[in-house]
Amino acid sequence: MNKVIITGDGSSTLYVPELNEHFHSVFGAVTESQHVFIQNGLQQLQKDTVAVFEIGFGTGLNALLACLYARRHNRNLVYYTIDNVTLENHIVTSLNYPGFMSTEDSANDIFTSLHNAEWEHMTKITPHFTLYKIKNDMTSYKPNFRYDLIFFDAFAPEKQPEMWTKEIFETLYNPLYPGGLLVTYCAKGKIKRFLKETGFRVEVHPGPPGKRHMVRARKDDKNSPSQNP
Repeated sequence: MNKVIITGDGSSTLYVPELNEHFHSVFGAVTESQHVFIQNGLQQLQKDTVAVFEIGFGTGLNALLACLYARRHNRNLVYYTIDNVTLENHIVTSLNYPGFMSTEDSANDIFTSLHNAEWEHMTKITPHFTLYKIKNDMTSYKPNFRYDLIFFDAFAPEKQPEMWTKEIFETLYNPLYPGGLLVTYCAKGKIKRFLKETGFRVEVHPGPPGKRHMVRARKDDKNSPSQNP
């Protein structure tokens, strides 16, 4: 059974005994997600309306951060997310993200709405944030929509190797708009090589606490693979 633990920054995450793995960094769940997905992903795109595709809804942390960011910055997000597991309600209510990230009572309502939203249905969570949850497995799923930004947040490659393949990156690359981004906490050499072979221009950036590097990969307008090391 998944176990709630407190990470280094005071925010919670889940430990999965079957995988001996955590959903987020033990050095700071919110700190990691904010650094990788918001600062190095969402903040890098200047469009008024951004379509996001998140790989791994999980605890809903990334979706909550994105929703609060959209509200604070008056930007519109259409947020697609895929997962084949739903967390039990008692686990969701034990996660401390709303109070940790915001003093506004509405943050808790938003977090609840994200988890309660119907699967396979467009749900308006706030005036600036529309959610579409896909109950499926990314190893066999083919997106029929387009997006500007990919939050790649699967479990680590050594724990979930079937998610970190060139085939999956190719599946994600094709519907991504030119100029679009993929961001992930993982900067392993094999993963960077798969991304480059797919056609992404791979950029290595400083990682969150506990990680030396993270990756931001860009789909250039010319769709040419990067030659960077």
